[in-house]
Amino acid sequence: MKFSELVRLLERNGFKIVKEKGSIRYYGKSGWKNLIRVDYHGSKEVPGGTCHSILKAAGLKHSHGGTQL
Repeated sequence: MKFSELVRLLERNGFKIVKEKGSIRYYGKSGWKNLIRVDYHGSKEVPGGTCHSILKAAGLKHSHGGTQL
């Protein structure tokens, strides 16, 4: 998954950019207590562990074949 795809997935699930400093973006949504930090790098692939960690923090599940909600 690319960073741009990951951000689209977060946005489809109600997350919006709360703050941004350089390439670091913080996403949040109402009713969600934690901010989700994404070191955004556009069309680069997100490392597997990083992707899993971000999706877990956002309460989303990820499978090898694609993302499941």
